[in-house]
Amino acid sequence: MDKKKLVLLYIISSIIWIYSSNYLIEEFLPSSFIWIVERTKEILYIAVTGAFIYFSYSKQQELTDSQEDQKQLSTLINSMVDFVNFKDGEGRWIEANNFGLKLFGLENVDYRGKTDAELADYSEFHGDALRYCEISDEETWKKGEITRMEEVLQMPDRTYRTFDTIKVPLFNPDHSRKGLVVIGRDITENMEMAKQLAESQQQYKSLFEYSPDIVYMLDLAGNITNLNPHFDVITGYKREEMIGQNVRTLLPEEYQRSLPKFIHSVVDEAKPIMYEIHIPHKNGTSITLQCTSLPIIVDGKISGIIGYGRDVTTLRITEERLRRTEKLSVVGELSASVAHEIRNPLTSLKGFVQLLQVEDEKHQFYYRIMHDELDRINHIVGELLLLAKPQHLKFSKAVIQKLLGDVISLLSTEAIYYNVQIISSFTEDELLIECEPNQLKQVFINIIKNAIEASEKGGTVEIELNSDQGETVLINVKDHGCGISKERLARIGEPFYSSKEKGTGLGLTVSYRIVQTHNGTIRFDSQKNQGTSVQISLPIKQINKKRNYS
Repeated sequence: MDKKKLVLLYIISSIIWIYSSNYLIEEFLPSSFIWIVERTKEILYIAVTGAFIYFSYSKQQELTDSQEDQKQLSTLINSMVDFVNFKDGEGRWIEANNFGLKLFGLENVDYRGKTDAELADYSEFHGDALRYCEISDEETWKKGEITRMEEVLQMPDRTYRTFDTIKVPLFNPDHSRKGLVVIGRDITENMEMAKQLAESQQQYKSLFEYSPDIVYMLDLAGNITNLNPHFDVITGYKREEMIGQNVRTLLPEEYQRSLPKFIHSVVDEAKPIMYEIHIPHKNGTSITLQCTSLPIIVDGKISGIIGYGRDVTTLRITEERLRRTEKLSVVGELSASVAHEIRNPLTSLKGFVQLLQVEDEKHQFYYRIMHDELDRINHIVGELLLLAKPQHLKFSKAVIQKLLGDVISLLSTEAIYYNVQIISSFTEDELLIECEPNQLKQVFINIIKNAIEASEKGGTVEIELNSDQGETVLINVKDHGCGISKERLARIGEPFYSSKEKGTGLGLTVSYRIVQTHNGTIRFDSQKNQGTSVQISLPIKQINKKRNYS
């Protein structure tokens, strides 16, 4: 009721009250009571009209406040990007925001007071979805608590949107249904981003976990923050033990000094840096790693370094063997042409020297020197031909203890000459191996003779023979002499490289070739002024019984 009607009603009712009450007083009451009743009537009128005015004003204020609250609520829910819907205890819509009305295609529908099923008739595309809402609402009412679910809604363009829906049931004090609040948030993009993130994380995890190379992460102080499982395989160390430690603990001293410079280079360059390093394996051997490092950038800032290290140890060893093979090939070709040219005149010279020895007794001393030097030239030519001429080797079975014993007996005189003692330690079980005995004897002579010559007077040369699980024999020749520098050690086995004054540099080259043709390995370990150890490993059985030695 508006204000004009309210005032008019008040005036009419007041006139009726005044005239009717005055008429009744004058007609039915004694004159002595008229004054008292009229005063009482006036007081009563004031009280009633005051109460009426107060009541009217209060109701009007409540109505105004209610309308204001409704307006604020409407403004609030319409500003939300979520679907918001208020329903009464019977499931009838009370209020919904514009997003929700547009979502279900109900913008021009008078929705208030209607249920989901009734509104389904007005929604051309989402009728089934609205009917399903009644089912999910009922489930919420039965649970009697806030429920949360993901609901998929098909859109008119045939795409699908996923909503994270929360339903809040409200109850009266007597536990009867009072109302239901429904809030639905569109999480389609979030789910897609989460899916892409999960896929990206899985790809990263697969790349990190299953990479055949070492994948490492460092902070800017050089501390190891993560390592992939292949680190254990390549280095022999446990990654759990190394994570958290500084990378210096893995690096040889030569790399430790340049670590800060390396980190600054990666950070300053802000691009991949490739390099090759040698790190120790847990078993004491050396590993060659081909590494690539690049910065980790988070929010535009460099927070660390990530990289991978590929084990190229075998590749580098193979390359070195190929280089040596190429050198030997060149040496072989040169030796073949030189050796034959030398031997022909050498035979003539040796014959003339022998003839002069018979006829001229006065210069026997000189003839003997000439004869010894010609024999030395002939020996060198023989070694050259051994490198140059392919040999058809026939392997036979021989007792390795006997071969070593024969060589030790042969070199015992030379050991006495240098005042060196040979100490041998052989396994008791007789080791029968497939080999070319004379070739192996030549290897043992070269190695043991070098050890004797490198030893100091009064020193010892230790020769050990063992079997490795019945598949290979291990021969170790160790002296305590002058040792070999790192520079010389790297060149051992190269043709014509020798530190001896009269050495040809072919002895160890030939030894390497013989061991290789026996499918074995030869390794030198030495420290300056502490001695040298030579380890020879030979298989007991050969894959091919006949080989070409080239």
